[in-house]
Amino acid sequence: MKKDLIQIEYRKFDTISELPTEYQKLWGQALEARQFSHSPYSNFKVGAAIELESGQIITGTNQENASFPAGLCAERTAMYRAGIQAPDQKFKRIAITASRRNSETLASAPPCGGCRQVMLEFEKRHQQGFEILFTDAEGKFVLIDKPADLFPFSFVF
Repeated sequence: MKKDLIQIEYRKFDTISELPTEYQKLWGQALEARQFSHSPYSNFKVGAAIELESGQIITGTNQENASFPAGLCAERTAMYRAGIQAPDQKFKRIAITASRRNSETLASAPPCGGCRQVMLEFEKRHQQGFEILFTDAEGKFVLIDKPADLFPFSFVF
């Protein structure tokens, strides 16, 4: 038997003003997108914004359905839109924001397992990683370098 250790390095920022300007701009786009969340069941509004290599921003929100598996996360909505609207553009970074309905207090918003898998597919398709920005349970901003750091043992087909 052999033991291995997986470690990831990430950056953490206490406030949005500590983030570099390009991340603040992307965060603002994700916050704006969050307004259009359709989340009548969870009351958990999520917005995502992807910056492409060209500088174009593509957004997405969570879209819930009474048949729960039929809903879609904000991150996947944005990634699939990007795959359709700009199929040859690589992702530079994605920002993910979340809050409870009728609250502006940021909630913890790391991507779910399904979204992590889709991120890895785009990383593989583009042959390039992209940064992931979200808030943790303490409301701090977490910046991950690439999807593979979040999901080291992914499904491979």
